[in-house]
Amino acid sequence: QVQLVESGGGLVQAGGSLRLSCAASGLTFSSVGWFRQAPGKEREFVAAITWSGGSTNYADSVKGRFTISRDNAKNTVYLQMNNPNTEDTAVYYCAAANGRPFSIATTARRYDYWGQGTQVTVSS
Repeated sequence: QVQLVESGGGLVQAGGSLRLSCAASGLTFSSVGWFRQAPGKEREFVAAITWSGGSTNYADSVKGRFTISRDNAKNTVYLQMNNPNTEDTAVYYCAAANGRPFSIATTARRYDYWGQGTQVTVSS
């Protein structure tokens, strides 16, 4: 049974930093993505990483500020958020493309499994 559990969300000041974690179980050679959804807005792509961690992909809005990484020994994917701003406030979801190790897709429908989300609130 596949399970993704996000953690690390909370309240952070603009210009600070926060690290989100996505603990995965039951996956097989999966690439993983982070998405977010703000109130009244559609879910949007944030970042993605291949199984090996050798390739990553970022939304333009977070490039240079956020970093996605993974530790396969711990079955965990991270999203390091540096210098966040109020527009980064959203519920953040991790998602897995199970059995597809090379995918760094930006569209939600390319992912098979989703976590429950973790709230990130950036204060000004």
